[in-house]
Amino acid sequence: MVTRAHPFRLHQPFLPAIDLLYWRNVKQSGAVFSSVLLLLFSLTQFSVVSVGAYLALAALSATISFRIYKSVLQAVQKTDEGHPFKGYLEMEIALSQDQISKYADKILLYTNTCMKELRRLFLVQDLVDSLKFAVLMWLLTYVGALFNGLTLLILAVVSMFTLPVVYEKHQAQIDQYVGLIRTHVNSVVGKIQAKIPGAKRKEE
Repeated sequence: MVTRAHPFRLHQPFLPAIDLLYWRNVKQSGAVFSSVLLLLFSLTQFSVVSVGAYLALAALSATISFRIYKSVLQAVQKTDEGHPFKGYLEMEIALSQDQISKYADKILLYTNTCMKELRRLFLVQDLVDSLKFAVLMWLLTYVGALFNGLTLLILAVVSMFTLPVVYEKHQAQIDQYVGLIRTHVNSVVGKIQAKIPGAKRKEE
C-alpha cells in the first residue's frame, strides 16, 4: 500500500502545534481554539489593556481563591501539605542561552530572507514576480476595505483550525483542482511573459 506523503514536512518542535491544528486530541484542540477565539472576540469589544487586565484579574481570582481554600482545608484537617502551587513555583521556566541563541538565529534567518525577497520584488529583479506582488497588494486594498485587522486574524485562526482537517480528508480532490488551477495560471503567465519584452525568465 502506498503511503501518502504528509503535505507539510516540519521539524520536531512544530509537531505539537500541527497536532493541535489537525485535532489529534479533540479536547486540547477545542480548548485552544475556543480560548483564542474568545480572546480575539474580546479584543473586538475592549481595548488590549482592558482585556489584559481582565485576564490577569481572572487568573488572580482563581489562584487566590484556590490558595485560601487549600489553607482553610489544611487548617481544618490539621495537615501540612505546604503551598498548593509549590511544584509550579519550583519549576524552571527560564530560557537557556542555547535556546535564546537558537530562536534568535531562526528569527534572524527569516528576517533576512524576507528582506531579500522584498528587495527582489520592489526592485523588479523578475518582472512577472513583481507584477504578481503588485496584483496581490491591489487585492489586499479591497480586503482591507472590507475587514479590519482583528477580523482577518479571526478568519485566519478559524482557517488554521479547519482547513488542515478538510485538506486531510479530501486531499486527492483538492490536489486535483489545485493542479488544474496552477496549470491554467502558468499558461496565462506564460502568455504574458511571451508578450512583455524582458518578462521571460532567464534560463538558469
